[in-house]
Amino acid sequence: MQIIASTRPAPRSVPMLPVLSGLVIGTVLVGGAAAVAYVSLATPFLTRVSDVGPLTNSRILVGVLAWTFSLTAPVGFGLVGLTRILTSVERIRNRERPTPAVRAARALGDDLHVAARVRLPDGRPVAELVIGPFGAAVLTEMPPARVMRRHGTTWEQRMSDGKWAPIDNPLERAVRDTERVRRWFGAEDRDFVVKMHAAVVDAGLSVERTSACAVITPQQIPAWLASLPAQRGMTTDRRVHLVERIRALM
Repeated sequence: MQIIASTRPAPRSVPMLPVLSGLVIGTVLVGGAAAVAYVSLATPFLTRVSDVGPLTNSRILVGVLAWTFSLTAPVGFGLVGLTRILTSVERIRNRERPTPAVRAARALGDDLHVAARVRLPDGRPVAELVIGPFGAAVLTEMPPARVMRRHGTTWEQRMSDGKWAPIDNPLERAVRDTERVRRWFGAEDRDFVVKMHAAVVDAGLSVERTSACAVITPQQIPAWLASLPAQRGMTTDRRVHLVERIRALM
């Protein structure tokens, strides 16, 4: 398999030092909150501080500060620590992952070309495009189950702010992307229609395939691509021409 690399500057990867420091600081703060809570609730610390004795100004001040710290520190440290930990975890989750076919590159044939995140001239991206003897295939990866839910025919995805927003049916979106690619190919060569195939890559197979869109697991990508029948007229020269057109968009 040959990857059609992007000529645009690669997106910056997630810096590991801030992520690791956030995890360490968050863990220390949560541990500190737990320690203060233990000292306050499971030891006679507050009792000793509040022990009966002469009520001097300094003693009153020390008692007020001790009670204030014991009551607020566990909550404050705990919230800040959890926020740092969750932020670091979210940054790791949101880093850009290789697309499904790229991850399966070692199992794919040498006659295939794969381009990830192709932005067509209409301004909208295509998740993954594979060029081969069969024509072209559009692969769309299903979002993780933790950020995707369905109510009947309505699909929703959880945004970065935690709110759920309606989205298109993933299978219908894959079919529309396939049609967009077909029209783009045909705009230059009207004498030859590239045969298009669409598939949604779903690790859990949570949706059923349709007549227009297959549903496969990441492990099934090589076998699915190999099963697609060769298209008559899809010569090596035509494939090279399509690859060059895609590379011009990258």
